[in-house]
Amino acid sequence: MDSEDKLLHMNNTRIVVTGMGAVTPIGIGVDTYWTNLIAGMGGIAPITRFDPAGLPVRFAGEVKGFDPQALIPKAFVKNLAPFGQFAYVAAQEAIDMSGLEINPFRTGIVMGTAMDGVAEIANTQAEYDAAARKKVSPRFVPKILGNMAACQIAIANNIRGPSLTVNTACSSGIDAIYVACMLLSSGAADTVVAMGGESIACSVTIASLSSAQALSRNNGDPAHACKPFDLHRDGFVMGEGGGALVLETLEHALARKAKIYAEVLACANNNDAFHITSPRPGGEGGAQCMALALEQAGLRPEQVDYINTHGTATPKGDAYECAAIRTVFGGHADHLPISSTKSATGHLMGAGGITETIACILSIRDGILPPTINYETPDPDCDLDCVPNEARRAEVNVAMNNALGFGGQNASLLVGRWKD
Repeated sequence: MDSEDKLLHMNNTRIVVTGMGAVTPIGIGVDTYWTNLIAGMGGIAPITRFDPAGLPVRFAGEVKGFDPQALIPKAFVKNLAPFGQFAYVAAQEAIDMSGLEINPFRTGIVMGTAMDGVAEIANTQAEYDAAARKKVSPRFVPKILGNMAACQIAIANNIRGPSLTVNTACSSGIDAIYVACMLLSSGAADTVVAMGGESIACSVTIASLSSAQALSRNNGDPAHACKPFDLHRDGFVMGEGGGALVLETLEHALARKAKIYAEVLACANNNDAFHITSPRPGGEGGAQCMALALEQAGLRPEQVDYINTHGTATPKGDAYECAAIRTVFGGHADHLPISSTKSATGHLMGAGGITETIACILSIRDGILPPTINYETPDPDCDLDCVPNEARRAEVNVAMNNALGFGGQNASLLVGRWKD
């Protein structure tokens, strides 16, 4: 970015991205994820992980072709639930991509997850109740802990600096990046791995979210069930996966001649203080969060070229987010492309904020906007350019990523093109 923009880089500490990793329902690895995302591929299909018969929702965005034995050292596989396995693989890809020679005490980790090992808990409880001989593995408790993926990636790479786990519902991924930036800004580390993982599809979570009218029930056509911003959207689709970024101070990255993929310009967080699941009407809290991110970065609204929205395909949530964007961006909203990559992957929750940030970074690198697939019928309450159905060429210098979670959690992040 140009110096005259007077950007506020996290208390004047400039922070850059030097590595990325992704495990998603549309591909494992950043290159595969991005290629399939801009091709308009969808990853939502009937559930195969367990028998969903009798449940009101029987489909999700599952990670396909994932072989933990081939991707994770054998000693670690047995101690990680699927959410941790996904995060581990993403984090290792990001570290490898960064080319980082880890300084143990100057490297940290921040893990983001919304529901930790809830599926592992539900499945273990069901097996325990059905068993004649009541016995549970001693690995059960460690496997379900939210910080276990961070623990294992630390052991594998001798990372002995700050290690924190963030649990802020659907904003956990962006908030993990935010906490990582705070560690870098405070001088507690030179490099931080921000990672996220989620795998929540099980009978109890599906039953609960269905009762809350939060999930799409389009069992007859799962591939087209997630319809962000469409008039006929009927709820979000659960997804699973992992994401990771290697973040460094600019000084550290330049000193080791690292390849820089983007610069983190701002991370903002606030709370609606309104309701446990519903955002404030009109998206007031989300609007304040986006405005805070712009203020922190010293950017004018018209300098943002693309927004990867929260865009879960819930009737109120999408409308409120669009209203919030109009509040913050004013007339620029008429010319500002947005999209929801959840239409392809489902809602990856704690991993989503990171994989969606990766989509922002790659849109800057390649000049391509990922589409909102499954869009058919415009909704007057979502009257923004959602890049419907097909990727689009566009110059992107600054991209925003939003995450809005249960509990009134709002997070907004800005990344920008790195200019040497």
